[in-house]
Amino acid sequence: MSTVKHSVADVVVSAAEAHYFGRLADGFFEIPRCLDCDRHHFYPRVICPHCGSDRLQWESPAGTGTVYSTTVVRHKDGDYNVCLIELDEGPRMMSRVSGVDPAGVRIGMRVRAALEQAERAPLVVFHALEPRQ
Repeated sequence: MSTVKHSVADVVVSAAEAHYFGRLADGFFEIPRCLDCDRHHFYPRVICPHCGSDRLQWESPAGTGTVYSTTVVRHKDGDYNVCLIELDEGPRMMSRVSGVDPAGVRIGMRVRAALEQAERAPLVVFHALEPRQ
């Protein structure tokens, strides 16, 4: 497995992670799709976790998905949600739903991905497609 030093977090990451974070920095959300089994996966890897192939192609997902699970994290500086989002392409990714009261995020809620600039690097967050509760 090839590794590179990723400048954002100053840690050693795989080539797949470097590609993912580099594209986020360029303003694009991409995930790998296996050319052999035709399935997407997330977290980025150099080998397909479904069939073991190394024939992967980066693609921009539709950006829509469904909240698979959610929890509210209580913090002295303000509560926030942590969610597992199931992308329409199949993979699940950890993120949060922004713009909704943390307690208002519901399992099954339809969401759309957006890039948000965090302190150190851009992040993929989600916005509700349904009316706010």
